[in-house]
Amino acid sequence: MSRAGTIARRTFLIGSAAIAGGVAFGAYMVNRPIPNPLLDDLSEGEAAITPYVKIDASGITLITPRAEMGQGAVALQANLIAEELDIDPASATLSPGMPGRAYYNAATLEEGAAPGYDDSTSTQITRYMFGKVAKLIGLQITGGSSTTPDSFTKLRTAGAVARETLKEAAAQRTGVNRSQLKTKDGHVILPNGDEIAYTTLAAEAAQIDPVEDVTLRDPSTWRFLGKPDMKRLDMVAKSTGTEIYGIDYKVDGMVFASVCANPAIGGDIISFDATAAKAMLGVQKIVPVSGGVGVIASNTWYAIQAANAIECVWGPGAYPESSDKMWEVLETAIDNEDFFNDRMRDDGDAAVALETDDIIEAEYRVPYLAHAPMEPLNAIVLVTDTKCEIWSGVQAPLWTRDKAAALTGLDPENVHVYVQQMGGSFGHRVEIKNVEQAVEIAMAVKGTPVKMTWSREEDMTQEFPRPPAIARGRGKVSNGQVDTLDLSVSQAAVIPPWLERNSGIAMPGPDPSIGHGSWDQPFTIPNYRVTTYRVPDMVPVSTWRSVGASGNGFMHDTFMDELIHAAGADPLAERVRLCFDETSRKVIEEVGKISGWDGPSLGENRGRGVAFCMSFGVPVAQVVEVTNTTNGIKIDKAFIVADVGTVLDPKNAEAQLFGGMIYGLGHAINSELTYENYAAQQDNYHANEGLRLFQTPEFEVKILENGHHIRGLGEPGVPPAAAALGNAIFAATGQRIREMPFHKHISFV
Repeated sequence: MSRAGTIARRTFLIGSAAIAGGVAFGAYMVNRPIPNPLLDDLSEGEAAITPYVKIDASGITLITPRAEMGQGAVALQANLIAEELDIDPASATLSPGMPGRAYYNAATLEEGAAPGYDDSTSTQITRYMFGKVAKLIGLQITGGSSTTPDSFTKLRTAGAVARETLKEAAAQRTGVNRSQLKTKDGHVILPNGDEIAYTTLAAEAAQIDPVEDVTLRDPSTWRFLGKPDMKRLDMVAKSTGTEIYGIDYKVDGMVFASVCANPAIGGDIISFDATAAKAMLGVQKIVPVSGGVGVIASNTWYAIQAANAIECVWGPGAYPESSDKMWEVLETAIDNEDFFNDRMRDDGDAAVALETDDIIEAEYRVPYLAHAPMEPLNAIVLVTDTKCEIWSGVQAPLWTRDKAAALTGLDPENVHVYVQQMGGSFGHRVEIKNVEQAVEIAMAVKGTPVKMTWSREEDMTQEFPRPPAIARGRGKVSNGQVDTLDLSVSQAAVIPPWLERNSGIAMPGPDPSIGHGSWDQPFTIPNYRVTTYRVPDMVPVSTWRSVGASGNGFMHDTFMDELIHAAGADPLAERVRLCFDETSRKVIEEVGKISGWDGPSLGENRGRGVAFCMSFGVPVAQVVEVTNTTNGIKIDKAFIVADVGTVLDPKNAEAQLFGGMIYGLGHAINSELTYENYAAQQDNYHANEGLRLFQTPEFEVKILENGHHIRGLGEPGVPPAAAALGNAIFAATGQRIREMPFHKHISFV
């Protein structure tokens, strides 16, 4: 962009701008300013005007409100600000800041408003309005691959405004016109070469009006963004084991806790006997919590062991007691108008086209899945009569604050949430059940900080998993081409119950996530219909990496592959022919080029499959090559092509894509949660394996920049992975796998 536009002065002048010794800058382009959260926590000698850049005599602090879960969000945000502020981001202090409505995430809602390929005027208006909704409800959240699109202009503008305002302060000090001044590495450069450090200009900058009219630097002049050698700012710490995650954080005087809760998620505890637990080493107190029991002890191990020793009588769950009965619910709902959720795609006339005897039918299933990040959920909480402090890795800090306020009876402004680094999430930490439990325990020992940690078993069995789904496909081919694709998807809702559970906001209407990754694909098929059916809530479910597209990417693309095979067409060429979106079509063509595609067969017992899915506005195509050995399927190579509009961090972008594909392949092969007597049966990694190192193929990744929008890559690498693998297995063996995990049907090396 060559122009950021004019920033309204009232956006910046929030509170006093003339506190001696410091100044803070930032920008968010909304119609009405939102109170600046930096004003709530100022020390003497600091001033805060806007939320993103704070400068005082001691240095520069960059506020990076999107949470770090391993996806590089903090480093990206810092580089976006630093590029325009003209500093080395490694020289600044990075802070997530305190939760605040000023840090709302418009892109989370904007990206879900319409397919990524749709840039019509009406869609642009819809996206704009969804962004306004995010502002009105104060949606401060990290997720939906939204950090990059939400931050791209906002944070660069923040840096540019800070830069120009510091130049103006230097101009007023020296009498040199601002247009004659330059900047370099945290200094204003005078025409004679003299340098003035930003930190020495802070007090003066605080006393002048921020420069409203700024021009963003042309990408050709970028020093950091888009460069192959751009480095993650957390790389050294994470490579040397010195990074401090939430589970590592310490507060003076803290005690330790763990919990045992009803294995039937949301169920009651009827009674418990903690006699044995009370007598165990290090145990200090037994505390009832919602749906279970908490233990306070002198260290985490003692707390977990004592929690496991408590004998509990549990109430039943509010859902079917076994996986078999849950599948029956899904089977009953599919193609049943009583459970109709939405029909977002209805091109041509699929009903008439399918009134023949030569239709192709198939049914697909995806299971419940745990998030299972390496770091189990944890939180440190200190509750007193006047305040509540929380240290935890959370994706939605404002929701966390408000939940804690409701539990403690404190005003929200007296609840402080300090967001910590997270050892993975995949959507797990957008839920705050663990923080609620920690608050309940801390209320029992007011004045003493409590560090509550879930055991690995508690983490996997108490979480809100990805929901299972069934898809029923019916289609027809004609003259060597796909003529009709009709897909029905049956699934429990994700977004409405998740939103209401965590924020108290009721979401009317259908759940669009049930169809994501199916109806919103850029293909022109003469008769193309996608219908979704919402089953009653069963096990409470939540967002999982790529949400609805995580299952639909497999079910939709595999059925398309089946239709293409029935037509006798080439799997890649037919996808290219059907694709109407130029950006997506180039992605499919490019994955064919880098993989050397000349058909699905690679010789005896060898084959390859191609798959495509657009999710979160990002078109991704993948090719997988496999060999059918005497010991099972071996994945040989994987190729990935995606288009994100503009690549800001090349190495990290590649890592997100093949990391997402590894995540998708591992779950396709090995993972599921099954339920008996209301409880999840898989409670640790031995029963929920990811892709093992010896199973991991060689990857080749290519990222294109033809798209018109900036996109994020945390999730889009996941959805096509299972389909690409399944299609490759079919090419090598003739066996079509329609249910995950695949190991139920075929062996793997």
